[in-house]
Amino acid sequence: MERIAPGDMNLDELKDALAPLIPAHAAFDGWSEKAVAMAAAELGVPAARANLCFPGGAVPMIDAWFDAIDRAMADAYPLPRIAKLKIRERIRDLVLFRIEIVTPHKEALRRALAILAQPQNAMTGAKLAWRAADRMWRIAGDKATDFNHYSKRGILSALYTSTMLVFLDDDSEEIAGTRGFLDRRIDDVMRFEKFKASWRGSSERLPSLSRFLGRLRYPAV
Repeated sequence: MERIAPGDMNLDELKDALAPLIPAHAAFDGWSEKAVAMAAAELGVPAARANLCFPGGAVPMIDAWFDAIDRAMADAYPLPRIAKLKIRERIRDLVLFRIEIVTPHKEALRRALAILAQPQNAMTGAKLAWRAADRMWRIAGDKATDFNHYSKRGILSALYTSTMLVFLDDDSEEIAGTRGFLDRRIDDVMRFEKFKASWRGSSERLPSLSRFLGRLRYPAV
Protein backbone atom coordinates (compact mmCIF):
# COMPACT_ATOMS: atom_id res chain seq x y z
CA MET A 1 0.00 0.00 0.00
CA GLU A 2 1.32 3.42 -0.95
CA ARG A 3 2.30 5.52 2.05
CA ILE A 4 0.48 8.85 2.29
CA ALA A 5 2.58 11.88 3.22
CA PRO A 6 1.33 13.46 6.49
CA GLY A 7 0.67 16.73 4.71
CA ASP A 8 -1.66 14.96 2.26
CA MET A 9 -3.66 13.06 4.89
CA ASN A 10 -7.30 13.78 5.60
CA LEU A 11 -8.24 14.29 9.25
CA ASP A 12 -9.11 10.63 9.88
CA GLU A 13 -5.81 9.47 8.42
CA LEU A 14 -3.93 12.13 10.36
CA LYS A 15 -5.65 11.10 13.59
CA ASP A 16 -4.57 7.49 13.05
CA ALA A 17 -0.99 8.64 12.40
CA LEU A 18 -0.89 10.88 15.47
CA ALA A 19 -2.52 8.44 17.91
CA PRO A 20 0.55 6.24 18.61
CA LEU A 21 2.78 9.31 19.00
CA ILE A 22 0.75 11.29 21.54
CA PRO A 23 1.30 9.01 24.61
CA ALA A 24 5.05 9.74 24.69
CA HIS A 25 4.20 13.40 25.23
CA ALA A 26 1.05 12.89 27.30
CA ALA A 27 3.23 11.35 30.02
CA PHE A 28 4.73 14.82 30.59
CA ASP A 29 2.19 17.28 29.22
CA GLY A 30 -1.02 15.37 29.93
CA TRP A 31 -3.61 14.52 27.32
CA SER A 32 -3.57 18.07 26.03
CA GLU A 33 -3.19 20.21 22.94
CA LYS A 34 0.48 20.56 23.80
CA ALA A 35 0.95 16.79 23.58
CA VAL A 36 -0.81 16.81 20.20
CA ALA A 37 1.40 19.66 19.02
CA MET A 38 4.53 17.72 19.97
CA ALA A 39 3.27 14.65 18.10
CA ALA A 40 2.40 16.86 15.12
CA ALA A 41 5.96 18.19 15.09
CA GLU A 42 7.23 14.62 14.77
CA LEU A 43 5.05 14.16 11.69
CA GLY A 44 5.86 17.57 10.32
CA VAL A 45 2.29 18.89 10.25
CA PRO A 46 0.93 22.12 11.75
CA ALA A 47 -0.25 21.82 15.35
CA ALA A 48 -3.48 23.68 14.52
CA ARG A 49 -4.40 21.08 11.91
CA ALA A 50 -3.47 18.21 14.22
CA ASN A 51 -5.72 19.52 16.97
CA LEU A 52 -8.66 19.47 14.55
CA CYS A 53 -8.47 15.66 14.80
CA PHE A 54 -9.47 15.77 18.47
CA PRO A 55 -12.24 18.35 18.86
CA GLY A 56 -13.37 16.85 22.16
CA GLY A 57 -10.00 17.10 23.86
CA ALA A 58 -8.45 14.36 25.98
CA VAL A 59 -11.08 11.62 25.62
CA PRO A 60 -10.92 11.45 21.79
CA MET A 61 -7.10 11.35 22.04
CA ILE A 62 -7.28 8.39 24.42
CA ASP A 63 -9.91 6.72 22.24
CA ALA A 64 -7.63 7.08 19.21
CA TRP A 65 -4.66 5.64 21.12
CA PHE A 66 -6.63 2.61 22.27
CA ASP A 67 -7.89 2.12 18.72
CA ALA A 68 -4.27 2.21 17.49
CA ILE A 69 -3.44 -0.53 20.02
CA ASP A 70 -6.34 -2.59 18.64
CA ARG A 71 -5.00 -2.23 15.11
CA ALA A 72 -1.45 -3.13 16.17
CA MET A 73 -2.83 -6.21 17.95
CA ALA A 74 -4.73 -7.31 14.83
CA ASP A 75 -1.59 -6.88 12.71
CA ALA A 76 0.52 -8.85 15.21
CA TYR A 77 -1.91 -11.78 15.40
CA PRO A 78 -3.05 -12.80 11.91
CA LEU A 79 -5.08 -15.98 11.59
CA PRO A 80 -2.13 -18.34 10.90
CA ARG A 81 -0.47 -17.25 14.15
CA ILE A 82 -3.54 -17.23 16.40
CA ALA A 83 -4.80 -20.55 15.03
CA LYS A 84 -1.78 -22.37 16.49
CA LEU A 85 -2.78 -21.43 20.04
CA LYS A 86 -5.36 -22.89 22.39
CA ILE A 87 -8.17 -20.53 23.35
CA ARG A 88 -6.66 -19.86 26.79
CA GLU A 89 -3.30 -19.03 25.21
CA ARG A 90 -4.96 -16.75 22.65
CA ILE A 91 -6.60 -14.57 25.29
CA ARG A 92 -3.50 -14.53 27.48
CA ASP A 93 -1.22 -13.55 24.59
CA LEU A 94 -3.57 -10.85 23.35
CA VAL A 95 -3.87 -9.23 26.78
CA LEU A 96 -0.09 -9.43 27.31
CA PHE A 97 0.52 -7.92 23.88
CA ARG A 98 -1.60 -4.93 24.83
CA ILE A 99 0.29 -4.56 28.10
CA GLU A 100 3.66 -4.79 26.39
CA ILE A 101 2.75 -2.14 23.83
CA VAL A 102 1.74 0.35 26.55
CA THR A 103 4.67 -0.43 28.86
CA PRO A 104 6.83 2.45 27.51
CA HIS A 105 3.87 4.78 28.17
CA LYS A 106 2.89 3.69 31.66
CA GLU A 107 2.44 7.23 32.97
CA ALA A 108 0.37 8.21 29.94
CA LEU A 109 -1.84 5.17 30.58
CA ARG A 110 -2.20 6.13 34.25
CA ARG A 111 -3.32 9.61 33.24
CA ALA A 112 -5.64 8.21 30.59
CA LEU A 113 -7.39 5.83 32.99
CA ALA A 114 -7.73 8.62 35.57
CA ILE A 115 -9.52 10.73 32.96
CA LEU A 116 -11.80 7.87 31.95
CA ALA A 117 -12.62 7.22 35.61
CA GLN A 118 -14.14 10.67 35.99
CA PRO A 119 -17.95 10.47 36.32
CA GLN A 120 -18.62 12.28 33.05
CA ASN A 121 -16.32 9.85 31.18
CA ALA A 122 -17.19 6.58 32.94
CA MET A 123 -19.57 5.45 30.18
CA THR A 124 -16.94 6.08 27.52
CA GLY A 125 -14.38 4.19 29.58
CA ALA A 126 -16.71 1.21 29.82
CA LYS A 127 -17.35 1.31 26.07
CA LEU A 128 -13.62 1.37 25.30
CA ALA A 129 -13.00 -1.62 27.59
CA TRP A 130 -15.87 -3.48 25.90
CA ARG A 131 -14.49 -2.62 22.46
CA ALA A 132 -11.07 -3.97 23.41
CA ALA A 133 -12.64 -7.19 24.71
CA ASP A 134 -14.77 -7.55 21.58
CA ARG A 135 -11.78 -7.13 19.30
CA MET A 136 -9.71 -9.59 21.31
CA TRP A 137 -12.46 -12.21 21.08
CA ARG A 138 -12.86 -11.62 17.34
CA ILE A 139 -9.13 -12.07 16.76
CA ALA A 140 -9.27 -15.16 18.99
CA GLY A 141 -11.87 -16.60 16.60
CA ASP A 142 -15.03 -16.28 18.68
CA LYS A 143 -18.16 -16.48 16.54
CA ALA A 144 -20.80 -16.65 19.28
CA THR A 145 -24.00 -14.78 18.50
CA ASP A 146 -26.13 -15.81 21.46
CA PHE A 147 -25.92 -14.72 25.10
CA ASN A 148 -22.36 -16.09 25.19
CA HIS A 149 -21.32 -13.27 22.85
CA TYR A 150 -22.13 -10.74 25.58
CA SER A 151 -21.06 -12.78 28.60
CA LYS A 152 -17.62 -13.49 27.11
CA ARG A 153 -17.03 -9.84 26.37
CA GLY A 154 -18.28 -8.71 29.75
CA ILE A 155 -15.98 -11.14 31.54
CA LEU A 156 -12.95 -10.30 29.40
CA SER A 157 -13.62 -6.57 29.76
CA ALA A 158 -13.50 -6.90 33.55
CA LEU A 159 -10.43 -9.17 33.39
CA TYR A 160 -8.58 -6.80 31.06
CA THR A 161 -9.39 -3.70 33.11
CA SER A 162 -8.36 -5.28 36.41
CA THR A 163 -5.13 -6.59 34.87
CA MET A 164 -4.26 -3.13 33.58
CA LEU A 165 -4.79 -1.66 37.04
CA VAL A 166 -2.47 -4.29 38.54
CA PHE A 167 0.08 -3.52 35.82
CA LEU A 168 0.15 0.17 36.74
CA ASP A 169 1.41 -0.66 40.24
CA ASP A 170 3.62 -3.58 39.24
CA ASP A 171 7.34 -2.96 39.74
CA SER A 172 8.32 -6.63 39.61
CA GLU A 173 10.88 -7.90 37.14
CA GLU A 174 9.34 -8.50 33.70
CA ILE A 175 5.93 -7.65 35.25
CA ALA A 176 5.86 -11.06 36.93
CA GLY A 177 3.13 -9.86 39.28
CA THR A 178 0.89 -8.83 36.41
CA ARG A 179 1.49 -12.08 34.54
CA GLY A 180 0.65 -14.09 37.64
CA PHE A 181 -2.52 -12.09 38.24
CA LEU A 182 -3.60 -12.55 34.62
CA ASP A 183 -2.98 -16.30 34.74
CA ARG A 184 -5.05 -16.66 37.90
CA ARG A 185 -7.94 -14.66 36.46
CA ILE A 186 -7.90 -16.69 33.25
CA ASP A 187 -7.91 -19.88 35.32
CA ASP A 188 -11.01 -18.55 37.11
CA VAL A 189 -12.70 -17.86 33.79
CA MET A 190 -11.83 -21.29 32.41
CA ARG A 191 -13.25 -22.98 35.52
CA PHE A 192 -16.42 -20.92 35.17
CA GLU A 193 -16.76 -21.86 31.50
CA LYS A 194 -16.35 -25.57 32.35
CA PHE A 195 -18.97 -25.26 35.10
CA LYS A 196 -21.34 -23.45 32.74
CA ALA A 197 -20.90 -26.13 30.10
CA SER A 198 -21.51 -28.93 32.59
CA TRP A 199 -24.54 -27.14 34.03
CA ARG A 200 -25.96 -26.63 30.55
CA GLY A 201 -25.44 -30.30 29.78
CA SER A 202 -27.10 -31.45 33.00
CA SER A 203 -29.98 -29.01 32.54
CA GLU A 204 -30.65 -30.46 29.10
CA ARG A 205 -31.05 -33.87 30.74
CA LEU A 206 -33.60 -32.64 33.27
CA PRO A 207 -37.22 -33.71 32.72
CA SER A 208 -39.09 -31.28 30.47
CA LEU A 209 -42.09 -29.71 32.18
CA SER A 210 -43.76 -28.98 28.85
CA ARG A 211 -43.36 -32.59 27.70
CA PHE A 212 -44.71 -33.83 31.04
CA LEU A 213 -47.80 -31.61 30.78
CA GLY A 214 -48.28 -32.67 27.21
CA ARG A 215 -48.38 -36.27 28.24
CA LEU A 216 -51.00 -35.49 30.89
CA ARG A 217 -53.16 -33.86 28.25
CA TYR A 218 -52.50 -36.43 25.55
CA PRO A 219 -51.65 -39.68 27.35
CA ALA A 220 -49.86 -42.35 25.40
CA VAL A 221 -52.13 -45.22 24.19
